[in-house]
Amino acid sequence: MKAIRIEKDSNFINNFQDAADRGESLSSWNLFQMAYDAELTSMAPSFTGLRTLEFLPQVNFLDHQINCATQVIEEMNGRAILADEVGLGKTIEAGLILKEYMLRGLVKKALILVPASLVNQWAKELNEKFYIPAIVHRKNYQWSDHSVIISSIDTAKRSPHRENILDIDYDFILIDEAHKLKNHQTKNFAFVRSLKKTYCLLLTATPVQNRLVEIFNLVSILKPGHLGDYESFLEQYGTNRNKLKQDAYLKQLIQKVMIRNTRENTDFDNIKRNIETIWVDFKEEERETYNHLESMTEGFPAFSRITLLRELCSSREACYLSLDKMARNDGNEHVIQPVTDKIAQLQQHSKAEKVLEIVKQMNDEKIIIFTEYRATQIYLQWYLKQHGVSSVPFRGGFKKSKKDWMKHLFENHAQVLIATEAGGEGINLQFCNNLINYDLPWNPMRLEQRIGRIHRYGQENDVRIYNFAIRDTVEEHIMSLLYEKINLFEKIIGNLDSILAELNISDIETEIQSIFSESSSTGETKIKLDNLSSVINDANNELKEQQYGN
Repeated sequence: MKAIRIEKDSNFINNFQDAADRGESLSSWNLFQMAYDAELTSMAPSFTGLRTLEFLPQVNFLDHQINCATQVIEEMNGRAILADEVGLGKTIEAGLILKEYMLRGLVKKALILVPASLVNQWAKELNEKFYIPAIVHRKNYQWSDHSVIISSIDTAKRSPHRENILDIDYDFILIDEAHKLKNHQTKNFAFVRSLKKTYCLLLTATPVQNRLVEIFNLVSILKPGHLGDYESFLEQYGTNRNKLKQDAYLKQLIQKVMIRNTRENTDFDNIKRNIETIWVDFKEEERETYNHLESMTEGFPAFSRITLLRELCSSREACYLSLDKMARNDGNEHVIQPVTDKIAQLQQHSKAEKVLEIVKQMNDEKIIIFTEYRATQIYLQWYLKQHGVSSVPFRGGFKKSKKDWMKHLFENHAQVLIATEAGGEGINLQFCNNLINYDLPWNPMRLEQRIGRIHRYGQENDVRIYNFAIRDTVEEHIMSLLYEKINLFEKIIGNLDSILAELNISDIETEIQSIFSESSSTGETKIKLDNLSSVINDANNELKEQQYGN
């Protein structure tokens, strides 16, 4: 450590002493009053309440966001899991907390780790909304040279970045999409837990996805030892996530470090979800091809059979490519060839024609279309272009810069954005209020992620959601017996995690696939899906009674 050199200002001390000896004023009263008033202006009158609100009058913060920030600062000592449902403004809450600590002089160095696709979005939000001088890390930047720096966790954990970051004492650490740290055996978890930090926020809409130990791992990043050690926690609570609700003491411990707001328990906004089911009928030649495919795949593994049927309900291209690959890999061209010949003869897909009809009705309003398959995405883009509709694609294989460019093109030029599942997480598209679920996901939580792209904090218009399904196909089973019967689009989705936990179902998509694979007929499939719907409905009603005492 370098020696500290102290120099004494003898001239000041001598003048001060002379003035004191003669009884003269040491400074003018006006200067003293100005200095006193300036100090009063800059200092916080008390530790309670948010000063940030005075400095950001242009932002219309919602009550639950203000309450969340206040609770984190005043009751949780700046270490918390922000677990609001998708679209309720976790980024806003985190920005409020960071800004408040910076105003109070308690945070001078902050590190924000987010998915690569969201780095620029975070920087824009913090700079434009909160006037926080956050910068995105670049190759030639030194980690220690900037007060607030944003990076992807994949970049930060690599050498030489890792070593430089671990050498810094951070006042504030923020991790977005923190559920990706649920496994304590991963490098990401070890890296984040090693960071030196005073305050820490973990943001995730799904703090417990499958196993109870996931919440233990997240809490151990914030407050090691808060839930005991790993072995004793497993011994006492096991892995059953039902314990989170059943054990009052555990629930109380979690509530000391986690805040979760839902649309049901907040005055989120006055934005309504207008849900419309669009039923589509196959044309005669499409129906014949579907029936042929259904018969031909009876001996196939259940998952392959279901996937092929779903693909044909999406586009001829998606199904053709899968069948062609199977024929080449498995050597059973003689079985598959008749079906691929039929598919090759099909004209435009009935579902795509219905999409075009809706797009044309909207004139120039912007629309997001979600599909499960990349081949369908390419087909839809080509088909819309043939009819004078501009569109851009959005998928997981794009680099961050290309995703940002696609979003820019959609906002400023193209009418339609066609996204695969990669568009269902992270990207904010409040400037659009129309969404088409061209292919319905079998996991309703992915559906909520999609809708959350437009129905989120900042949306000013009611949102319209169109859910497509083809009659007398595998899509009808899911639409009629699962989504519509339990009114999943509008009522249950916020409680679905809790409902599935009650039913000991770890993954609803796997559950549905099991029903299809274990059923010997279409009738049996319908009965089992009907039973699943009824069980989910009953569990939801019981959960509401527990919550509201009905």
